[in-house]
Amino acid sequence: MTQIDKEIIETWIGDLVIVKTFLGLKFQAAVIKKIAKLKNTTYRLAEPQEESKGIDGFIGERPVSVKPITYKSKALPEEIKVDFIFYEKKKSGVIIEFDF
Repeated sequence: MTQIDKEIIETWIGDLVIVKTFLGLKFQAAVIKKIAKLKNTTYRLAEPQEESKGIDGFIGERPVSVKPITYKSKALPEEIKVDFIFYEKKKSGVIIEFDF
């Protein structure tokens, strides 16, 4: 605790806001767009009230939630009643898993 200083906090916040949040949202959008193209349908990203329900976007009329593959192994108390799209980043590209 005594080693935490302003620089460490600024670095952590920058990583959280810029890398994890901003890039994560861009990644979600790209995944949703790609699947919509594969399904030959429309897509849109979720609005704030939809996001509060765990929805990241819509493929056609179907609400979806985009999560990293590691989400499967976490025992989280939340229950999201939409279709999931899981992704895994690899050096060779991205593996996307969905079953709808």
